[in-house]
Order: sequence, then C-alpha cells, then structure tokens
Amino acid sequence: CLTFQLACCCGTAACSLCCKCCPKIKQSTSTRFMYALYFILVTIICCVMMSTTVANEMKTHIPFYKQMCKGIQAGEMCEKLVGYSAVYKVCFGMACFFFLFFLFTIKINNSKSCRAYIHNGFWLIKLIVLAAMCSGAFFIPDQDTFLNAWRYVGATGGFLFIAIQLILLVEFAHKWNKNWTAGANHKQVWNGLLALVTLTLYSIAVAALVLMALFYTRPEGCLHNKVLIGVNGGLCLLVSLVAISPCVQNRQPHSGLLQSGVISCYVMYLTFSALSSKPPETILDENNRNITICVPEFSQGLHRDENLVTGLGTTILFGCILYSCLTSTTRASSEALRGIYATAETEVARCCFCCVPDGDADAEEHVEKRGGQTVVYDEKKGTVYSYAYFHFVFFLASLYVMMTVTHWFHYESAQIEKFFTGTWSIFWIKMVSCWVCVCLYLWTLIAPLCCPTREFSV
Repeated sequence: CLTFQLACCCGTAACSLCCKCCPKIKQSTSTRFMYALYFILVTIICCVMMSTTVANEMKTHIPFYKQMCKGIQAGEMCEKLVGYSAVYKVCFGMACFFFLFFLFTIKINNSKSCRAYIHNGFWLIKLIVLAAMCSGAFFIPDQDTFLNAWRYVGATGGFLFIAIQLILLVEFAHKWNKNWTAGANHKQVWNGLLALVTLTLYSIAVAALVLMALFYTRPEGCLHNKVLIGVNGGLCLLVSLVAISPCVQNRQPHSGLLQSGVISCYVMYLTFSALSSKPPETILDENNRNITICVPEFSQGLHRDENLVTGLGTTILFGCILYSCLTSTTRASSEALRGIYATAETEVARCCFCCVPDGDADAEEHVEKRGGQTVVYDEKKGTVYSYAYFHFVFFLASLYVMMTVTHWFHYESAQIEKFFTGTWSIFWIKMVSCWVCVCLYLWTLIAPLCCPTREFSV
C-alpha cells in the first residue's frame, strides 16, 4: 500500500492519496486542484516574505538566527529573503514554471498522449522543479537589472490578467441573459426570473451608490470621491440606456437590462474597492488636530486590529484570485476569448447555466479499490479543458500576485501588514479597470452598429 501511495506521487492519480472515505473526484478536477495547491503554496510564501511581523518573530524566537542567515548567504539578518525583491524572485520562478508548461502543452487534444500524462502526473517531480525554479531565481546575476526589467513584465502580465477577467465578466453577463432568454421562449417562468434578477441587481447597484455617497463624501471636501461616484453612476445609467435602445435591440435581440445590471453591480463594487484603497485625506479640526475625512467612521475602528484585517482580507483576496483562475480556465472560457459561442439552437436554459451536464462522466472508467480516493477518468475521449490556456492563466496570475503583494508601483515601502492602508497606484488600477469593463461592454453593444457587415455572436 505504501509503495502504491509513493508511486502516486509520480503517477496520474494525484488525489488517490486522499483517504478512501472522500467522495470520488474527476481526473481533470484533481489535476487542476494540484496545480492550484502549488499556486497557493507559493502565494503563502510570498505573503510571509512581505511580513515584517514574521521576520521579527523569527529573529526573536529562532536560536542562532544570525549565524543561520550567514550560512545560507542570505545576508546578516536574512534581508535577501524578505521584501519585494524576494517576492519578485519567487514569483519569477513560479511564472517560469507555468509558462514552460504552457509551451509544453500547446495543441494537446488527447489525454492519452505522452505530454498529457506529464501534465496530469509526476507531482513530486514537478514540486521539486517548482522549488528549484523559485530558489534558482535568487542566484540570477545583476539583480538590479533583473528586478527593474521583471517589474515591467509583471505589470504587463498583471494588467493582462485583469483584462481577461473583465472580458470574461462581460461574456458571463451576455451568456446569462442569452441562456435564460432561450428558456423564456418555452416557459414564461424564465421571464419572471429575468425580471426578478434584473430588479435585484439594479437595487443592489443603486443601494451601493447611495451608501458610498453617504459614507465616502461630506458637504465640504471629498471632491475626488464625489466626482468618481457621480461619473461611475452616470456610466451605469449610460450602458443601461444603450442596452435597451432601439438601434441596439434591432441588431442584438438578446441585449437587455440583465447584462447592464451585472456590469453596474461590478462597477459599484470596483468603485467601493477603489475608494477603500485611496490614501486617507486629512484636515485640521477646530483644535488644530489632524482628522481623517472621506472614509466611514466605523472603518477606522476596524483597521485598528491590523493583523486581523490583513489576514482576513488577504485570504479573501487570494481566494478570489484562485477562483478567477479556475473559472477562467474552462474550455468555454477559452473559446469565449476567441469569439466562439454556443449557437442558439444548442442553448438549454438552466438555473446554473455555467455548469455543463456531465453526461457520461459516471460511465467512464475509474480507479477501483486501491486504498485511496476514487478517481473518475473523465478525459478518455478527449481533454475537457485547454491545458495550454490553463497554464497561461496561472502564469498571468503569478504576475498579478507578485504585483498585488508588492503594492504594484509602491514596492519599496510595501508590507503585507499595510496591504489595506491604501495607495494611489492601487486606487487608479481599480478605477481604470472599472472604466475598461464599461468600455468592453459598450463595445459589445455598438460593435454590430459600427461594423454592420461583420457577424457578432454574444
């Protein structure tokens, strides 16, 4: 049994190492889970490297800390293993790992090929390779030149990762409306669901707009907040009017308020997130004391416990990044980025429209009673997702994590404990992402009008 479990580290059944009482899992799911586990492991290491609290605790509680740092040639107090430069190097190794697998898995359509076996197995070897790449980055010559060049690569990849998420959000909104509209042609209950969800989305967007105006503005001052809240609220109204305009409806009958509601909620979320990330504004009160304005009073109390806020906020943030990676790497998502959509005839309305019925998944062969978790081999007839696209998204996510942990362009003063204190770079990145999302959605609406001879499918 032990021999079998050790063999699984180099085989294709990664999750068969789990206990037998665990529910069965598909091979494609277990493979993506293992890569996500590697991603989480390196991300946690990056967060630790950016933590001054952890560094101070190690100095205090680890005996012979100074001698150990000298022994591994990391500096007198291990300064080479902390800070933004260390995170850049570790993320360089992780990005190279996923980029090499992206090149290696291009044009794999059959899960029985040799390259597919390597993609789906050899986990212990791949973990060693990943660790070697992350460690090897610390020995790159001319560190200053490397860091300066890699910073621009990281920013480009991080922005591209954001752009992919925005494109897929717009595609998600169109897919949702198209799927439920297809059901409305047969059952009126889908019309009721469409109306209910649309009303809910707009209620959330309006409530968010009112609350931000209430808590993030005041009669005197807060000009930036007032302008941005007004502009983004106006953009939500604009896209809603364009979506239901007669000229757009003639070319795109599936266009409606549901998509606009989804985009409006996301715009309000990004606006709130950007305002929360803005450096605080201070003024002098009647007693000549500095007071913070343009932020909710209750948020100042929450930020007093920095460790709790940082830990919880960082966990939620990187959980969202991981969710974005996994949902962005399905075959439907990769096809959507290339402009390939399901035809109207194949649309089957369902509440969970993102989930495709598994069909013959249970009919496929699976691992039988080998002392571990049952693994269903669901890729016997072909791959169920694009291996190359999967690794490319994780490559971009590695760069996005690197830039996010190091506060983008405020890297020299970055600390994980100050992750939510707010910087202008993070504020403008979120605001620009908001406007890009609106522009992408508007383009999907007006593109058929600008190019009437071209076929568009949304």
